Amino acid sequence: MLVNEKLQALRELMKEKGMNAYVIPSFDAHQSEYVPEHWKSRAWISGFTGSAGTVVVTLDKAGLWTDGRYFIQAERELKGTGIKLFKMRQPGVPTYSEWVADVLKEGDCLGFDGKVFSCNQAKELEGRLKNKNITIDDRYDLIDLIWRDRPELPLEKVYIHEEKYSGKSTKEKLNMVREEMNKKGAGYYLLSSLDDIAWLFNIRGNDVRNNPVTIAYAIVSMDNAAIFIDSRKVTDEVRYFLKENGVDVKEYEEIGNTLKNIDKGLSVFYDPNKISRWLHECMPKNNKKVQEKDIVMLLKTIKNETEIENLRKCHVKDSVAMVKFLYWLDNTINKEQITEISATDKLEGFRKQQEGFIGTSFDTIAAYKDHAAMMHYKATEENQYTLGTEGMFLVDSGGQYLDGTTDITRTIVLGKITEEEKRDFTYVLKGHIALCRAKFLHGVTGTNLDVLARLPLWEQGIDYKCGTGHGVGFLLSVHEAPQRFSIEYNDTRLDKGMVITNEPGVYKEGKHGIRTENVLLVAEDQLTDSGQFMKFEVLSYCPIDLDGVESNLLTDIEKDWLNNYHKDVYEKLYPYLNDEEKEWLKRETREI
Repeated sequence: MLVNEKLQALRELMKEKGMNAYVIPSFDAHQSEYVPEHWKSRAWISGFTGSAGTVVVTLDKAGLWTDGRYFIQAERELKGTGIKLFKMRQPGVPTYSEWVADVLKEGDCLGFDGKVFSCNQAKELEGRLKNKNITIDDRYDLIDLIWRDRPELPLEKVYIHEEKYSGKSTKEKLNMVREEMNKKGAGYYLLSSLDDIAWLFNIRGNDVRNNPVTIAYAIVSMDNAAIFIDSRKVTDEVRYFLKENGVDVKEYEEIGNTLKNIDKGLSVFYDPNKISRWLHECMPKNNKKVQEKDIVMLLKTIKNETEIENLRKCHVKDSVAMVKFLYWLDNTINKEQITEISATDKLEGFRKQQEGFIGTSFDTIAAYKDHAAMMHYKATEENQYTLGTEGMFLVDSGGQYLDGTTDITRTIVLGKITEEEKRDFTYVLKGHIALCRAKFLHGVTGTNLDVLARLPLWEQGIDYKCGTGHGVGFLLSVHEAPQRFSIEYNDTRLDKGMVITNEPGVYKEGKHGIRTENVLLVAEDQLTDSGQFMKFEVLSYCPIDLDGVESNLLTDIEKDWLNNYHKDVYEKLYPYLNDEEKEWLKRETREI
């Protein structure tokens, strides 16, 4: 079924239901960034495969809204579909809700599936439309009625994430949650986010590609907790483990009726960005609602001492895999054909050799030459390049291990590069170093520090259309809220124990893409009369390709940082390498 045929089928259904527009977001019923195949409705209807975007279909128009990471990819994938690309946050480009409010007429009807729209998304839409007397119908998943071979929800088995990795028992975590509930005067706490539920109950699954989570809802009260999950995924061992920790197992479909029958005298706490409109509507109207940032989201972003020690070990293992891959690449590029896909497979093979490896933390971005200008490029058999002995090769990858989650990017010089490429590589490195070196007063947010990474590029008239860094989970999502480095305002302060990436870049369509990424741990620095100062500890250990560095553009401070970093890389990794790999790494970490 072609995209045009899908749009026509959708429009026929819209007419039947009396709808003038229909919105299809990227999310699932749990507001996930990465979703199971069953919920990839936006990708199915549009052909755009990026992880972020919203499609709006009217009876005669269709548009896709996505961010700067996907502009190049979206233009290519939408070609010939009749769907117009709206480049989010660009001058003169309306948001999808502004566009809907503009194109719909007085008395029209807008439809969407209330099970995949968050409370706040629905509220924002209603606010835009109220002055035009436009009605909203959130009862139907219209895509389900035309997607004939839609995949079923996954049934992967749940497993226990042991306390030696998590650092806290499920009972301890529930006590932490109840303390926060008590402060907020909440009798119930409703969870829908899959990584929050996995963290709270110390369980993991495999329902979402690259994300070790299981599809479930949860409710916590002051004396009870329940997980709503397809029981076919719960082994006897897991069921006993949950019961021992005070958690009842109920069927996934029971969540709606359970909410309808909660004690009407108690207040309910939930995050309106994480709870669907449908879940909200299931709750009794007379229950007091406490709507704030999710409790577990804020708890799990601060890694405990056990998690931090595990993460340090995990990143060394992952860095060993990266160095073995880079050594292999350097010694094989002239001897046999290597493609973007075969390089991806080779890197995963080195990760599989590491103890506790579960899988990749996202689909590897292995992009040669101009392919790297697409920030989230994914190689296919049809579009992949064969690597040569010139230009640059960007590899953004990560692993899921029992003792942590990793994310690292290196841009590798494969041979002759242009002066422009070398300058861009160096300016990216300057921004990366500036952020790694940051010393800042406690209370600062990632928004305050983002400019440090961009300034060397801004001075050259260059910017990148994405954030500079994101939080990272612990055997959970590689993109973990709420902390981030971004121009967009973020009110989350950087606290001790948070983990965040540092990944400035340059992306020039038709030319090249460059990114250098390490994972950082927020740590305390000195305490003075001015307050508590903070710093970053680098967790990733992998050489930065010196063949891409124009050393004349680096200050002495930047050279010292790079030399010291490379010294640490060698000292951390050489015990795990053979003699040839050690010699290679010694050369790659030489002083400049």
